[in-house]
Amino acid sequence: MSAPLRVLLVTDAFPPVCGGSGWSTFELARGLVARGHHVEVVKTDTKDRTGVFDTSVEGLRVTEFRRRASDIPFIRNIQKNERLWSSLERYLVDRLRTGRFDLVHGQHVMTTVPAIRAARTVGIPAVATVRDYWPVCYWSDLIYDPSQAGLCPACSVTMMTRCVRPRAGAASPAAWTLIPYMRANLLTKRSVLAQASAIIAPSHAITDDLRRRAPELAQTPLYTIPNPVDMTRLDEVHRVAVRPSADPYAIYVGKLAPNKGVQFLIDAYADAKVPWPLVVVGDGPLRAEIEAKAGDRGVAVRMLGWLPRDRTLEWMRHAEVLAFPSYGPESLSRVLIEASALGTPIAAMETGGTRDIIHAGLTGLLSADVAGFSRDLQTLATDARLRTALGAQARIEAHAKFSAASVVERIEQIYRGLLSPLAA
Repeated sequence: MSAPLRVLLVTDAFPPVCGGSGWSTFELARGLVARGHHVEVVKTDTKDRTGVFDTSVEGLRVTEFRRRASDIPFIRNIQKNERLWSSLERYLVDRLRTGRFDLVHGQHVMTTVPAIRAARTVGIPAVATVRDYWPVCYWSDLIYDPSQAGLCPACSVTMMTRCVRPRAGAASPAAWTLIPYMRANLLTKRSVLAQASAIIAPSHAITDDLRRRAPELAQTPLYTIPNPVDMTRLDEVHRVAVRPSADPYAIYVGKLAPNKGVQFLIDAYADAKVPWPLVVVGDGPLRAEIEAKAGDRGVAVRMLGWLPRDRTLEWMRHAEVLAFPSYGPESLSRVLIEASALGTPIAAMETGGTRDIIHAGLTGLLSADVAGFSRDLQTLATDARLRTALGAQARIEAHAKFSAASVVERIEQIYRGLLSPLAA
């Protein structure tokens, strides 16, 4: 039997309050512990007081490394990047040495750069998981104009000038002076990422984009391994979850933001003449717009805001359809994986890593544009037999591809491969 490893996970997010990336890190940590390894977690936070605070989550030691960032946009960006990197790197070097860790695994944009630098200082391997487009896009989403469906072809000065305009508005001329900083920031991220011992991308879309847009990574081992998902918990929800509503409904789950395509959701839903109310679990800057448009189009919408994860899963489990209008290049949507594992029929836009989850016509319906998305919603609303067939097959494939046990084993194999030459 191989000796247990000591692994330090460094992440931007972690339960109990987090999004999909935090839950993926949690499943990795829990899976490694189940395989006999020692795992500790360092989590960053820029929203609260400064300091280092120890806590625990389900028996895992979690250290919160807090550095409060300003509310002034440009200053905030520097504090969440270069300033944070420097202070977190110093902390991690000391932590890695005193904890005698075998390797460090960075999980997201704020933590990967200092994790790699600290590992190199100490002389241990560093693994990096890249869950979105932060090495190749300053905004991490490849969307140069939220009102357009096209994706940014490259982070050139010209494209940066265009992408700043809808974000800065009247302040664009002043914001354009920050483009040299933005380009230098991206170059630093890619240059440090290239020094990782291995990179893990959760979908083929992320892998392909890193290869195409980041030539600095040409010599760095890059693996495509999905995010781990706890199928045991989802099976339990599928089996025993009580219906949260006596009446049928469709559901949207996620942030109410432009890259999620929610600005198209109400029109597509109304045009499809879906007979059920639409339950919206989530919140974000477009909430008021969605509510207003629902009133204009006569769509019955129930806005629930963010819910605890178990409650969200209950709503997903009993939905007639999950609507997924995202037009940004999704890396690998945890919502889609969980809905698939719960057997919920899905109508989704075909973006990014979504094809790694949904096989069109077999485990869900995929569309290339908003009109097609609306037609798919209509198809599912009128064909109960198709809904049942898609949901059943989606459950089978989700268990086969995304089960935490098998995913964590693959990641452990990468760890072992990096450490075996050192042991020799």
